[in-house]
Amino acid sequence: MNKLVAMNMFVRIVETGSLTKAAEALGTSLPTVVRTLANLEEHLTTRLLNRTTRKITLTVEGRNYYERCKKILLDIDEAESALSEQQVKPTGKLKITASTTFGNFILTPLIAQFLKENPQMEVEMLLLDRNIDLIEEGIDVAFRIGDLVDSSMVAIKVAETRRITCASPELLAAYPPVNEPEALSELPCIRFSGFGLRNHWTFYRQGSAFKVPVSGPLTCNQLATTKRMVASGVGVGWFLAYQVNDLIRDGSLSVILQEFEPSPRPINIVFSHAKLMSTRVRVFVDWMKQALIKQLDEASN
Repeated sequence: MNKLVAMNMFVRIVETGSLTKAAEALGTSLPTVVRTLANLEEHLTTRLLNRTTRKITLTVEGRNYYERCKKILLDIDEAESALSEQQVKPTGKLKITASTTFGNFILTPLIAQFLKENPQMEVEMLLLDRNIDLIEEGIDVAFRIGDLVDSSMVAIKVAETRRITCASPELLAAYPPVNEPEALSELPCIRFSGFGLRNHWTFYRQGSAFKVPVSGPLTCNQLATTKRMVASGVGVGWFLAYQVNDLIRDGSLSVILQEFEPSPRPINIVFSHAKLMSTRVRVFVDWMKQALIKQLDEASN
């Protein structure tokens, strides 16, 4: 058994999520992939994957072995790239993930510019309003808002975003001044279900969190529609600041209850351990870090 061939095949199985897809990616047959995996597990005397008719998942031992295999294979790629222009001009495919709203409003124009500058690259974007396992889904880079919980990942903080409460000047003029979060229970509120259905909004008073029940005429899972409704004076909205900075700047929305906001949430670029980064991932992360810092800084001014 050629160990490097077997390791490469194992990595492809994990990243494609399928024995059949791994065979297609490697230009070989499914029986060859099945036989190589069986020989590898027999050689290691360890089960690496749990396989059903519908899904493949890593065992604990398989996850550790995957990360070590990927490091070895990437070290080989780096050594070869050092002898070619690939180190300067990376090629290949990247798979990235982000939330739907962040991907649509922030990432899309940046990815477009990156691909113009790097036409030899290909990017697959997976926009989901839930966190997924980066290794099992074969994700190279993720963009996450909030604290990192997976210690096997590296997070580069590029900015922060506030959770803000806002409304149109028209709506605010029609009600008594909103000086306390509890006043929201008496106002119409527009709930954006992209965060999950929220019947309560969270605020902070003297460092302690508390929830205020909210209700109103509309709940919507689309950010653009929710923004328009709030800007039209239909109700009060609860957003991440980057989502509505454009409407705040042009005067369509006013921010209220600033002193009761939670601490700003970090915006992170997340990837596997830095030692496992391929050239294309490193170039992409460095490019996006600078671009995001600039874009988010401009959006907040």
